[in-house]
Amino acid sequence: MLGELIFQGSGKRIVRRVLPTEPVKVEVTFEGGGKILGVEAMEIGTYTSVIRSDGTIYGEGAGVLMTTAGDSITWKGAGVGTFKERGAVSYRGAVYYQTASPKLSRLNSVAGVFEFESDESGNTQSKIWEWK
Repeated sequence: MLGELIFQGSGKRIVRRVLPTEPVKVEVTFEGGGKILGVEAMEIGTYTSVIRSDGTIYGEGAGVLMTTAGDSITWKGAGVGTFKERGAVSYRGAVYYQTASPKLSRLNSVAGVFEFESDESGNTQSKIWEWK
């Protein structure tokens, strides 16, 4: 069951490159800002994705959030996605956090489920809910 909305943010894709692997992987780095548990934070994340035989996308990533108070939160996640018009993508998946911040420590025991969208211009939107 979905619980509280714990993160909502927006940003921009800043790097995209093809990795020389088989199958081919695409690496994407994005950055932006948002609120995690109501606290303003800046985020940077990188994920790699592969196109599966049915045309869907599988991706894995990691990132860090830095709050305005200087607290850091790292995350790792994975999801599946689809292509939209003109290279836009839409992912759904799960994310897990780690932080040493006492005021944000409840994130250490949270499994989050996310929606991540990137339009054809590289603008990103994400929402993460606690999975109860």
